Amino acid sequence: MPFMEFVNFYLMPGIVLGSIYALGAVGITLVFGILRFAHLAHGDLATLGAFAALGVVTIFGVSPWVALPVAMVVCAFMAIGIDKLFYDYLSERPKIIVVMSSLGIALMLRAVVQVVWGVDTETYTRGIVRPDDYWGIRIRDREIYTILAMFVIVGVLWAFLQKTKWGKAMRAMSDNPDLALLSGVDNRKITMLTWGIVGILCAASGFFLGINTELKPLMGWTMLLPMFAAAILGGVGRVEGAVIGGLIVGIAEETSVLFIPGEYKAAMAFAILLLILLVRPTGLLKGKVL
Repeated sequence: MPFMEFVNFYLMPGIVLGSIYALGAVGITLVFGILRFAHLAHGDLATLGAFAALGVVTIFGVSPWVALPVAMVVCAFMAIGIDKLFYDYLSERPKIIVVMSSLGIALMLRAVVQVVWGVDTETYTRGIVRPDDYWGIRIRDREIYTILAMFVIVGVLWAFLQKTKWGKAMRAMSDNPDLALLSGVDNRKITMLTWGIVGILCAASGFFLGINTELKPLMGWTMLLPMFAAAILGGVGRVEGAVIGGLIVGIAEETSVLFIPGEYKAAMAFAILLLILLVRPTGLLKGKVL
């Protein structure tokens, strides 16, 4: 196979898909690193963000890119509201109870999407968008924006965690919640901030999946395993690890069709997850959380 054909048909689509997974995996690693539980409603929260953007596009007739910030805000408040209504109530219970409740939240969010927008496949825009040629690499503008947006969003988040007062408080809470509380950190505010950021990341991942493919009520559920695989592969609690893991999972899925039928490529995330748990459970990057 010619090298440029491999780049255009397998590598670049894998990088785009991996960028989407990376955004979701960063949110998963924040929840686990700071709040200490696996959030099974993560994918369906991303679906809600994607359809919220569709609602803005449909009602106001604006560009999907204009609708994205609105969807981020909606998803952020939705995530904070879910925490206040459900997770906060269960905070003193065993974490497995919270994990199982997040599965119930996932079903609720999916039902909301299906009731409001129906069960049919939707798109942000109609028509075929042909790729442009950049030195032999054929890629659509929306795919370029997806990759750039992932690096910008993650870069801003990393700088926020490393340089700002609130970011350092989030890192302190991830290290030791009790010690952070004794040091003057308001854990409840940090929890709200964490969920707000997670909602923003969910909306972004759902939106970019929708604009590069299609919007389906079950799209978030199909994203969940690859996002968890990416977070675990990179090292749970490591933002940069989630990005690396997302890119690896995305590229592995797209290139796997060279060896297995396309309908089985989703199994690559499961295979990667099993392999990393057997060989290196701490992930590729281990050490300090966040």
